[in-house]
Amino acid sequence: MTYSIVILGASGYTGAELIRLISEHPSMEIRALGAYSKAGKTLNSVFPHLRHLDLPDMVKFDEIDWSGIDLCFCALPHKTSQEVIRDLPKSLKIVDLSADFRLRDPEAYAAWYGNPHGAVEMQGEAVYGLSEFYREEIKTARLVAGTGCNAATGQFVLRPLIAAGVIDLDEIILDLKCAVSGAGRALKENLLHAELSEGYHAYAVGSTHRHLGEFDQEFSALAGREVKIQFTPHLVPVNRGILATTYVKGDAQVIYDTMVAAYVDEPFIEVLPMGETPSTRHIRGSNFCHIGVVADRIEGRTIVIAALDNLTKGSSGQALQNANLMLGIQETTGLMMAPLFP
Repeated sequence: MTYSIVILGASGYTGAELIRLISEHPSMEIRALGAYSKAGKTLNSVFPHLRHLDLPDMVKFDEIDWSGIDLCFCALPHKTSQEVIRDLPKSLKIVDLSADFRLRDPEAYAAWYGNPHGAVEMQGEAVYGLSEFYREEIKTARLVAGTGCNAATGQFVLRPLIAAGVIDLDEIILDLKCAVSGAGRALKENLLHAELSEGYHAYAVGSTHRHLGEFDQEFSALAGREVKIQFTPHLVPVNRGILATTYVKGDAQVIYDTMVAAYVDEPFIEVLPMGETPSTRHIRGSNFCHIGVVADRIEGRTIVIAALDNLTKGSSGQALQNANLMLGIQETTGLMMAPLFP
């Protein structure tokens, strides 16, 4: 069976990644590409690297014929996404890549994003889209909220450890480096080559990064008590990748065994041999996440490092993984491509 797909926000980085992945998917066909600012443009004029694909031109959202469409990927900015999704056909399955439905509490959303939620009635319906941990809920969901790329990386490290009770919940430090594509495709002065290259910097330091809302929500629910981690993201002048270095208090061997047990049957999460550390160069362009565990020189403390591609496993690959589950397709379909190297 072939499912009919629409991508809204098709002209951004995550839209391009969705097109790349779905174009090789044996059970999905892209029927429409919605991209308001690029409406009327051909795919090859927006993304020359995809000129070999025979796909429709980009159109405004209100020009899309929704009859016969099975699933929509919504790769729009937050706030815009909720306004668009609210008016989509009720029979449609939706995977949202924005931040609009990640937080279950409307007050938490307003606090982190600076405006009231415009589709509160749908907020409680959305299933959090971390595939490995919400798999059964995703299978029956109509609306899935994809996680933030930074939030996904941190959770792949910390969720198994919090759930198993093998680390001190009050001593968690997450130091994360993210590629510039994580900031989106819109023109911004601080992302110009001359402004960004030959250095990297911390941003949203202290308590302002919005993915902290996801960490607070998910980790506190797991632990059954409030959990607040120290988190500092850094912007690095590379195109793709996230490297998250996590410092925790707990026995390294116990932590390693916990990670191996948690991910032994997960096709996209690879726990490396004890003491080996991952690199973004080994997951680039793939839906894989590599995790390494190293005993710190201070007894009783451990360093856990995760690497993934922010556009694939951190966003569009995760979205396709969720869509496979929602449509009853084998979860790994279209996602087992090897990383790019060198």
